[in-house]
Amino acid sequence: MGMADKDEQQPLHVLFLPFLIPGHLIPVADMAALFAARGVRCTILTTPVNAAVIRSAVDRANAALRGGTGGGPAIDVAVVPFPDVGLPPGVESGTALRSEDDRGKFVLAIQRMREPFDRFLAEHRVDAVVADGFFTWSVDAAAEHGVPRLVFLGTSVFARSCNESMVRNNPVEACPDDDPDAVVSLPGLPHRVELRRSQMVDPKKRPDHWVYYKTMYDADQRSYGELFNSFHELEPEYVEHYRTALGRRTWLIGPAAVASKDVAARGTSELSPDADACLRWLDAKPDGSVVYVSFGTLSSFSPAEIRELARGLDLSGKNFVWVISGADTTTDAPDWMPESFAGLISPRGERGLTIRGWAPQMLILNHPAVGGFVTHCGWNSTLEAVSAGVPMVTWPRYADQFYNEKLIADVLKVGVGVGARDFASNTEIHRAIGGEVIAEAIGRVMGDGAEGVAIREKARELGVKARGAPEKGGSSYDDVGRLIDELMARRSSDDVRDGNSR
Repeated sequence: MGMADKDEQQPLHVLFLPFLIPGHLIPVADMAALFAARGVRCTILTTPVNAAVIRSAVDRANAALRGGTGGGPAIDVAVVPFPDVGLPPGVESGTALRSEDDRGKFVLAIQRMREPFDRFLAEHRVDAVVADGFFTWSVDAAAEHGVPRLVFLGTSVFARSCNESMVRNNPVEACPDDDPDAVVSLPGLPHRVELRRSQMVDPKKRPDHWVYYKTMYDADQRSYGELFNSFHELEPEYVEHYRTALGRRTWLIGPAAVASKDVAARGTSELSPDADACLRWLDAKPDGSVVYVSFGTLSSFSPAEIRELARGLDLSGKNFVWVISGADTTTDAPDWMPESFAGLISPRGERGLTIRGWAPQMLILNHPAVGGFVTHCGWNSTLEAVSAGVPMVTWPRYADQFYNEKLIADVLKVGVGVGARDFASNTEIHRAIGGEVIAEAIGRVMGDGAEGVAIREKARELGVKARGAPEKGGSSYDDVGRLIDELMARRSSDDVRDGNSR
């Protein structure tokens, strides 16, 4: 047998480099499981604290591969030391940063991850790298080793298309400086997409962010292609736009979480002690009667915002499960809880349940009692809601979330917004949204009116499509196979060109 024949028998080896926050790590672990189930050898390169976030997902995926009829190579987690940049021991995640100084050191650590990345590529044969878009240096580092870089940013094709239009055209520049409510149109998209200036990154106020966006845009343009944790049927016009109008090579392989064997923990060994009680509480509630409230691992609310949210849940008249994130330290403030609210969540209260810490979100969203989801529109949460067929009340905060709100409410019509207007981080000011407004949005999604009925039916239909996409014969299943075939063909052509010398 010749060397080329032996080489073709070796499984493809893909190296994953996820950004160092749970919202990026967990979908990467899910994606690795999808590829490993198709015979690809997968390695995830990360640091000790971040490896612990995905350990249970990786262990469950490996156990499933060993126990299944198809077998398949294991997923390996290559653990490298977190760069020494002056952060306290154990602070290795974007969720653990508490000051602008911490954030500056974290950005430096992201740059210094290049050294262990280079070392891994020098010591192992790798057929492709799937790198988070925030590692802008990875496109050049991979090229130096002759390895194609696929970018993964963990958002929708719609949001990426909007961001591309924003970076390329900079429509904010033409807006008057003194009008945060000025309407900004994003040109060149399949739909008319308009946001208020206050809902977008302002190049004049945050020139550092703007430069970084442009650096990412340049790196992504030079990449082999892009992976999306999405599915074709969710945003077909934007897949066509991204591939044809923008000329980007894309593969949609989601929802990756649908195939996950880790639906309860979803990347943590520290599931809230309230989790089991929550599921039992839901068992006693009528179908579609509970609104689930959660804003992810990074969002933080002021006491005034929290108070109005509590008022809104009270005024809605709906049963609710409210996840109070560990990142939301403001919820310990004594003045956030309205007087009437304590009775709703007391041990005798029938209407409400609060969870502190990490909730089993997929299990909650897929519970029949849940009929609506108040969300920050992070893409993982959005996709989990879509997969469960649950309509959304949208409350974006920053990053891609205002774009995702447009997709949910305006394009897919599976949600209603509360009117959030401030693109701002946790250290910046968000205007409080009144409890009456929040209650009205919940009522529009979960009520008996024609609008609510139509929203819920569309959400249900999308859920069926979402769950079918990663299954054999589904669009995402086919895209995984298409990429594997391309990478294998690329390896063969490289071997022919190199005279089988590698």
